Amino acid sequence: MRAKKSASSKSSGFIRIISGKWRGRKLPVIDSEGLRPTTDRTKETLFNWLMQDVVDAQCLDVFAGSGSLGLEALSRYAKSVTLIEKQKDIAAALNKIKALLQASDSELTVVNQDAVAWLKQCRGSYNLVFIDPPFKKNLLQPVIDTLLSQNLLQDGALLYIEHEIELDWQLPPQLVEIKRKSTRQVCSLLVQFQAQE
Repeated sequence: MRAKKSASSKSSGFIRIISGKWRGRKLPVIDSEGLRPTTDRTKETLFNWLMQDVVDAQCLDVFAGSGSLGLEALSRYAKSVTLIEKQKDIAAALNKIKALLQASDSELTVVNQDAVAWLKQCRGSYNLVFIDPPFKKNLLQPVIDTLLSQNLLQDGALLYIEHEIELDWQLPPQLVEIKRKSTRQVCSLLVQFQAQE
């Protein structure tokens, strides 16, 4: 049985970069309640789905957490990655990783703000988006709706969505399902944005 950490403990775990320019690098992850770093197996599946679509992508990681997906994309030569993280301590940890990797501001941006609020005032345009919200918070639909209403997606943009299996939500007609993988607890989707006339 794993020992329970004290409330004051901020000891780190690690995420591993699987491929690309930082292949094999282990990066620190702070211990924070609700933080679910993406497993290597899930990451491998996702990036096998994406293949060459990562290269030169303008990437947005909406609920960055450990930064595992966005940092993997940057390692695999995405043009730019924006990590949105609401929790101050986690965002600070992401900025430390940015410094550790010596990533430039044009390559990697860390935003410490509520995701939906930031998206509503965003002027960017993205063709690769990761959406893995905290479970049981009903954040997925508002994020999808805001991405569409604010015209933040380039035509043909790919979105990776991960949510609890029991979540009831609607995939808008502009988003076409390409891949799906489900376990007893989690549903993972890859969808493509198709602009409608």
